[in-house]
Amino acid sequence: MTEQNPQDVQPAAGDDGRTVRLDTESLRALAHPMRNRMLGLLRVYGPQTATTLAERLGVNTGATSYHLRQLADAGLVLEDDTRGNARDRWWKSAHQGTDFDKSKLIEAEPELAMGFLHGIGQTYAENMFGFIDSMETLAPEWREASLLADYFFHLRPEQLQSMMEEIVAVFEKYRTPDLTAPLPEGAKQVTVQIQAYPRETR
Repeated sequence: MTEQNPQDVQPAAGDDGRTVRLDTESLRALAHPMRNRMLGLLRVYGPQTATTLAERLGVNTGATSYHLRQLADAGLVLEDDTRGNARDRWWKSAHQGTDFDKSKLIEAEPELAMGFLHGIGQTYAENMFGFIDSMETLAPEWREASLLADYFFHLRPEQLQSMMEEIVAVFEKYRTPDLTAPLPEGAKQVTVQIQAYPRETR
C-alpha cells in the first residue's frame, strides 16, 4: 500500500512538497508497521476515519485512532476539515510519496530503520500474495499484462545504480499525480514493486 521510492533520489522537479523526505521523527512514526500501512491506505484510497481504517486493517478503532495521532504529530497526516464532524474525524495523507536515504537512516537509527524497512517488505509481500490469490478471477487481459518475474545479473554497485535510475525514469513517465482521483475508463490502479539487491554467492 505504501508508495516507497526504492532509490535514494530527490523529489522530482515541480513535486510541490508531495514527497516527504524521512527524518528521525518521521522514521520513528513509520517504524511501526501499522502506521506504515495506514499511511499507504490514505495515499491510495484518500481520506479515511479511524473507523474505516480499522475495518480495512481488521483492528479496533482505538488502535487506529492512536496511530493516526502519532502520524499527525510527525506531520505525515492531516485532519480533513472538509469532511465529518466533531465525532467523525477524517484524516488524509500530507504527501503522496516517501523518499529516504537507506544508508544514512541505518547509520543514524539502525533499529528504527530496520523496523521501517521490514514493514515495507511485509507490505510488498502481502501485495504480491493478494494479487496471486486474485488471478483466478482476474480478466484475461489483466492477467496477461501482469508480471511476476525475477532477473539475475553480475553487476558492480555503480552499474546497479545506473540501471535503477533508468527504471525510475520510466516510472516517472507513467506517474499518476493523484492516486485518489477517479479512474479513467478501462483503467485499474496498478502497483509496480521493485526490489534490487546483492545476493550471497558460494
